[in-house]
Amino acid sequence: MSKGSSFGPLLRVNPLFADLGPEAIDCLAEMATTRILRSGEVLFQVGDPGDTLYGIRRGEIRIETGTEAGRRIVLNSLGAGDLFGEIALLDGRERTADAVAAVASEVFVLRRSDLLAYLRREPDVAIRLIGLLCSRIRYIAGQMNELATLSLGARLARRLTVLAEDFGNEIQISQEQLGAFVGGTRESVNRQLQVWRRAGYIDLRRGCVVLLDAKALTRMAQEPSCA
Repeated sequence: MSKGSSFGPLLRVNPLFADLGPEAIDCLAEMATTRILRSGEVLFQVGDPGDTLYGIRRGEIRIETGTEAGRRIVLNSLGAGDLFGEIALLDGRERTADAVAAVASEVFVLRRSDLLAYLRREPDVAIRLIGLLCSRIRYIAGQMNELATLSLGARLARRLTVLAEDFGNEIQISQEQLGAFVGGTRESVNRQLQVWRRAGYIDLRRGCVVLLDAKALTRMAQEPSCA
């Protein structure tokens, strides 16, 4: 690992830390180190000690879990500028999911012991972390609601538009991975993607979905739930 002083620019654009002022942000950045991950490398697994906050400098990290049947489910896909690991960081308990580098990535690393010492001196940061934690809980609840109330097409359209916000209109992802995102099989995802390809909304390449008409997908993503 190396020192991660350039963590500062990431913190300055993150809602959690942006209003702390340059001195506080520089202090936190100086505490951080960086770590390089190969594509497919595991950052942490379920049950590992929760002692670190991570920020993505470049690349993509997927938060995953497994089912009893051995199926992998992608809970979230995070890109440059995203922070994660705050739940375990704050309560000190074991990780509840796996974090895997989807591509070669570089992450900032901020240790629990260093951050907690800072939080004792700066309680405003603790309040902001609570807000971020609540946002993550709402996000997970929203995912569960989507699975229960939206059609596969609407779930898939929502996921593609969200991924495009982080990674642009050329999304490097397999159809199996998309199925894990939206709670569908690879076959059902493929059928829907082929419909959209024929309509001119997307193009399909090996391991890649290219959005040609993002507005059309956004309209489909706004399908009202049946709840």
